[in-house]
Amino acid sequence: QVQLVESGGGLVQAGGSLRLSCATSGYTFTSYTMAWFRQAPGKEREFVTAITWIGVRYYADSVKGRFTCSRDNANNMVFLQMNSLMPEDTAVYYCAKVRSAAHMTWAPSEYDYWGQGTQVTVSS
Repeated sequence: QVQLVESGGGLVQAGGSLRLSCATSGYTFTSYTMAWFRQAPGKEREFVTAITWIGVRYYADSVKGRFTCSRDNANNMVFLQMNSLMPEDTAVYYCAKVRSAAHMTWAPSEYDYWGQGTQVTVSS
């Protein structure tokens, strides 16, 4: 079955960096866009970044220039390098697989499998 498992969250001071990883299994990884979303307490889940099946990247304006999404097709993994972290980046971060092959969307409803989430806390 499809599984997504995130790791790499933690507590970091403002200005610091973290790298999140998402290990996937159970489907043809190279056919699907993978995305990262985040959800802060009391807020809706929001799109952070996505990388398509052919490696095109998309970023939310709030993280552009600070975050980098990448994928390792040989090992079915996706990564989120987060630099210059700010307290407003504090949230639970989720990786997700898009529902349809060869498709890109920002909408959480179009992602059918999600990881368990990993907490990122940025202190000021």
